[in-house]
Amino acid sequence: MNVSTETNRGVVIVFVKEERLDAHNSEELKAELNRIFEGGSRDVIVDLKQVRFIDSSGLGVLVSGFKNASTRQGALKLSALQTQVKSMFELTRLHRVFDIFSSADDALDSF
Repeated sequence: MNVSTETNRGVVIVFVKEERLDAHNSEELKAELNRIFEGGSRDVIVDLKQVRFIDSSGLGVLVSGFKNASTRQGALKLSALQTQVKSMFELTRLHRVFDIFSSADDALDSF
């Protein structure tokens, strides 16, 4: 999976650089999020600007990351969801669980 990370004001921003977040690559994102949390970070933004499709495996990884952050009294927030991805969050009602922002900068300002 092609991801990059940057840290800004103590928040790790994970940029997912794939068009699909599904069963074929979601475990790699899970491993990256686990590495970030095990490294001591509590607050994470996952930028999904380039993701055009997400399935239940991808959603599961994000829920797992959300729980991981919550356990550490932190937060996992999402940014830049494409229309089809946002529809999946609404269909599964996960838009009520996650804080979703139009951009990584907006998400960063919410901390």
